[in-house]
Amino acid sequence: MLQRIQLRNRWKFIFKPWEEADPWLFAACISLTIFGGIMIHSVEINQGLINWWRHWVTGGVGLFLAIIISRCRYQILIEWKWPIYILINLSLIAVRFIGTTGLGAQRWINIGGFYLQPSEFAKVGMIVTLAALLHEKSVPTVRDMLRMLAIMAVPWGLIFAEPNLGTSLVFGAITMGMFYWGNVNPGWLILLFSPLISVLFNNLSTPIWIAWVVVAGIIAWRTLPWPWLGTFGTVLVNVVSGHLGHIFWNVLKDYQKMRLTGFLNPEKDPLGSGYHLIQSRIAIGAGELKGRGLFQGTQTQLNFIPEQHTDFIFSAIGEELGFIGCIGVLLVFWIICFRLVTIAQTANDNFGSLLAIGVLSMLIFQVFVNIGMNIGLAPVTGIPLPFLSYGNASLLSNFLGLGLVEAVASQRQRKKRWN
Repeated sequence: MLQRIQLRNRWKFIFKPWEEADPWLFAACISLTIFGGIMIHSVEINQGLINWWRHWVTGGVGLFLAIIISRCRYQILIEWKWPIYILINLSLIAVRFIGTTGLGAQRWINIGGFYLQPSEFAKVGMIVTLAALLHEKSVPTVRDMLRMLAIMAVPWGLIFAEPNLGTSLVFGAITMGMFYWGNVNPGWLILLFSPLISVLFNNLSTPIWIAWVVVAGIIAWRTLPWPWLGTFGTVLVNVVSGHLGHIFWNVLKDYQKMRLTGFLNPEKDPLGSGYHLIQSRIAIGAGELKGRGLFQGTQTQLNFIPEQHTDFIFSAIGEELGFIGCIGVLLVFWIICFRLVTIAQTANDNFGSLLAIGVLSMLIFQVFVNIGMNIGLAPVTGIPLPFLSYGNASLLSNFLGLGLVEAVASQRQRKKRWN
């Protein structure tokens, strides 16, 4: 009896730190990682590559790090926000000098054969920094918001200059999501996007653009603390943005322009910018309801889609597992998002809640854009599908984010937990 009690106490000691952890979140992320390795193997089975095995090894390392992080007090990160911010900027600057170039961009640092992509880890670092800044303000003012935007603009600019349009868009999604959860006035968030909307509308229709400028002015009048000055500035910025859209367009690289516009009419360049989109849609459509079967997809097995193991892994799922397989993947992502929102709502403090929302914003934006570009509803931006696409840095950063959220979940009060 005594030995049985001692054994029970020993098991309680081992599992006590995870009593409030979220097993559903862990299980969903691990399941996607395992499934991702299977689909990568299916894509590369005729090529003799072992990226599927590397995907699992990297996932194992990421899971180990996530478990360690989940046992730590996440509140100490508040004191480390500036060292983390400086570190991510230094790593992004290092890419400019010692980075490796590939696919028209300089994004990687080669460390002993392991290609480190600082921009991926910068996403998690930015979530920590922004959460630490937002939690100090119960209701942020316009000045607070502009200060945080200026802080975020430094790593964003370094990533955009690599050039890495996809990750820079993820930065924007993280910022908007955390701003909204941090009680920033929703009208201000609309005004932040208004110059970009003006650029798009001015190219489509002048009357629509003029109407949007008026709407933006009304929003500024009703939400900004200095109505006259704010309205005048908003209208001026939107007018200038609309006319300077062509100049901003010329800042982008040629391949970025083709990625942004090619999805609208991929048949215009079927062997160039539209090739991936056309082949991806063919593969997903060929899967129909139940799919052609694992390792049986013609588009996938005959390598019609280049680099399918990374950005276009969803097309392989659609072809070989059909509509049912795609819905299954989306359901697992829904579980992840639901658990992240649950943890954000039940966190002990605002900092932990913001960390969970930051990770949610990072993941959900990547899911929507990646799947959107696989089915032809979004431009090809090089954004991977979380936990499924091959990419060591991306997978590790996702697990680091998972570890932070599980740390928040583990320290929740039992009375505040709901399922």
